[in-house]
Formats: sequence, C-alpha cells, structure tokens
Amino acid sequence: LGDLYCSRENGAIIIGMRITENHTNMRGIAHGAMRTSLADSALGLGLTMHCEGRQSFVTVNLSTDFVDAARPGDWVEAHVDIQKLGGRVAFANCYLQVGTKRILRASGVFAVMNALTPEQLAKGY
Repeated sequence: LGDLYCSRENGAIIIGMRITENHTNMRGIAHGAMRTSLADSALGLGLTMHCEGRQSFVTVNLSTDFVDAARPGDWVEAHVDIQKLGGRVAFANCYLQVGTKRILRASGVFAVMNALTPEQLAKGY
C-alpha cells in the first residue's frame, strides 16, 4: 500500500494515504483490491489503536461495497467506527473517502489475538 497516516480526531480513528499510479487498474482508477486492502488494514489498525495495542486482530470476514472511484493524486481517508470489541471477536466498519465523497463501504469481523511482541513488530507482522 505504501505509507499510511494514522490519527485520532475527536475520538474518530482516521487512516489516510495518497493514491499513486501504482495503485491503479487499466482504467486509471484505484484498483478495487487495493481499496479493499486499505479498508482491511485500516479496520485492523483502528481496532489496535482503539485498544492501545493491548491486542492484535486477524480478519475473519470482510464485506466491501464499491461506491465511487479514486484517482492518482487523491488523498483517501478511511474513517473507522468500532462497533464492538469483545473477548474473542471484534466488529468494525469504515468508509473510504476522498474529501467528503465516499468511495467504499466496508464491514469487518476480526478474531481478537494476543498483542504482538516487540520481535514480531520488528519483523513487520
């Protein structure tokens, strides 16, 4: 995906990135698989930020709906909404947006795992 920007604004978790030519399909728009990967990553990062790194998460199910397109140069933000964080399962939703235009809706179910060790983090898990 490339570099991701992560922030919390008034309690909201936002993950953002710039779309480049490398992210596009043959039509010149951000590839659907790339947008799905961003949504999946944003949901997992959002859950991890929500619990302040005390747990990690593995995707069990991810549902996406493609609403509109993103193009090279666009700044895409994933606005993450944590629905429920249980002991074994977590639920979260997000919208990918370019400005105020929603381009993707995603809903995910995640298995709650132990926190990653410093060694795992250093290896890029």
